[in-house]
Amino acid sequence: MYLGIDLGTSCVKVIILDNNDQLLAQASSALTISRPHDQWSEQDPNHWWQATCSAMAELKTQKPELLKAIKSIGLSGQMHGATLLDSDNQVIRPAILWNDGRSEIQCKTLEENEPNSRNITGNIAMPGFTAPKLLWVKEHEPENFNKVSKVLLPKDFLRFKMTGDFASDMSDSAGTLWLDVKNRCWSEAMLTATSLSIEHMPQLFEGTDITGKLSPNIASLWGMESVPVVAGAGDNAAGAIGIGVIKPNQAFLSLGTSGVYFVANEQYLPNPDNAAHTFCHCLSDTWHQMSVVLSAASCLSWVTKLTGYGNESALLEQIAKCDFSQPNSVLFLPYLSGERTPHNNPNAKGVFFGLDHNTTAASLGRAVLEGVAFAFADGQQVLLDAGATIDEITVIGGGSKSRLWGDILASVLNRSLSYREGGVVGPAYGAARLARIAVEQSPLESICTSGKLEHLVLPNPEMQVYYADQYQKFKALYQATKHLF
Repeated sequence: MYLGIDLGTSCVKVIILDNNDQLLAQASSALTISRPHDQWSEQDPNHWWQATCSAMAELKTQKPELLKAIKSIGLSGQMHGATLLDSDNQVIRPAILWNDGRSEIQCKTLEENEPNSRNITGNIAMPGFTAPKLLWVKEHEPENFNKVSKVLLPKDFLRFKMTGDFASDMSDSAGTLWLDVKNRCWSEAMLTATSLSIEHMPQLFEGTDITGKLSPNIASLWGMESVPVVAGAGDNAAGAIGIGVIKPNQAFLSLGTSGVYFVANEQYLPNPDNAAHTFCHCLSDTWHQMSVVLSAASCLSWVTKLTGYGNESALLEQIAKCDFSQPNSVLFLPYLSGERTPHNNPNAKGVFFGLDHNTTAASLGRAVLEGVAFAFADGQQVLLDAGATIDEITVIGGGSKSRLWGDILASVLNRSLSYREGGVVGPAYGAARLARIAVEQSPLESICTSGKLEHLVLPNPEMQVYYADQYQKFKALYQATKHLF
């Protein structure tokens, strides 16, 4: 048995896989985000730990016999979050999250401090990344900055609470802007640019390496043995492991809180100037490219509340009644948390355009689904411009439950989309697989398989025609409104 723990933005999810890759049990515990100021997004790391223990308590109640049989634990989690500990290993301030946009000015400062930044990291400095957040803390909260002894990513804070070890993996660390992504090591130059040193960083491991053992106290609390804990991965790399995206030209679309277009590569292929992400994969000698939509399924949640529907399924039922032989009269820019790829604009806002007396909740909801799809089309073009070859795309995340959204995405992107078993479970599934690889030492291909194909969504020729025109309007709408942000 193998345990996967995924620290998401909206919840902590824990799952148990058996030796045959079968999901035997799962539990989750909700998290909330604090937004005390415009563009701020924070969470209390201690709440992550409380939620993790709560989810584990649920598993212990459900399946105590399975927990006793766990052989190892894998971790995945939301990337980029700045978790700051003092010399007593106490949390200094709330963690600044991946979708926090306050450090735009500090991104410019960072690249001025280290002019070779994009060549070292393979990425343009963005407010979402970790390093600019530390410059913001240094400038605005110097008393907190001076207390910093360790900087951890979210899942690695859980690791510390579980094992007492300061450790991280390559895929998650690649999103900090402190990693030399090509050479897979901390960059002293990038750390110096933020007045930090390697002593502030956790030890680096590949995703399938064992970093330590579950402490006896936590093992007892959770009803487990003191089993190995594996390095794991950032949420997107873990999601890739969960659905078998490990070979060149394989890709996935993740419809979670944010939206990610992920392509696996056997070589380092940076394209920082167009805001493509080039990160290490959680497997050795493997990299990946990503484009990111900061608000994806969260846009659907938002418009569901906005229109007064009790749940997303009810709104999706109404959207499905729209006439999809004709284009929607409403366009939507899905930049509720700013924009990352390709414009790197943290000040971008969500926009509805084309409202009239006939606009309904369904047409607003449809515009949201289409707007997110158009944002993915922007990202797809950036990936192709960076040299990516995309042969097969699998859809994962909570939004993958909507077949209608799949029809829209396939028609906008002009590509077929695969939906496979395990796609909704996502990163937690991949984390458990990494735990299994570490212990079994089995060939990757024998464990990181693609789930059984549930259905294939093909582009709709009728929708393709009008989406091609709508997409051009979408791009023009951003250009026409960006000066107002």
